[in-house]
Amino acid sequence: MSLNDPLSNVLSLINTYEKAGRKEFTTKNNSKVIKKVLSIMQEQQYLGSYEEIKDSKGDILIINLIGNINKTGVIKPRFSVKRETYEKFEKRFLPAKDFGILIVSTPKGMMAHTEAKKKALGGKLICYCY
Repeated sequence: MSLNDPLSNVLSLINTYEKAGRKEFTTKNNSKVIKKVLSIMQEQQYLGSYEEIKDSKGDILIINLIGNINKTGVIKPRFSVKRETYEKFEKRFLPAKDFGILIVSTPKGMMAHTEAKKKALGGKLICYCY
């Protein structure tokens, strides 16, 4: 069975396992985008470590949860955001000011919206986490 959006599936699994109180889980969904999103969430202290295990059938990701995530999800459609309009999307996707992150794909790579604001970059919204 093919998956339409692997990033959405991984973030959904994170929500499910966080609510269940689990500390780690494994997934076969594995791509550069997923790894970059996980590394940004790890830098912002929403996730613990994650590691990739090489397997003959495909690589496996083991993700450690630390219990800091209330909700995470993919933003569809991928809205374009200018450097002046971050606040509009913060109000739409995050519950309070300075609480949570939006992950943005910019010409300089993927980053949290706070870093993109500092660098005065626009881009496409990928997902949110708080």
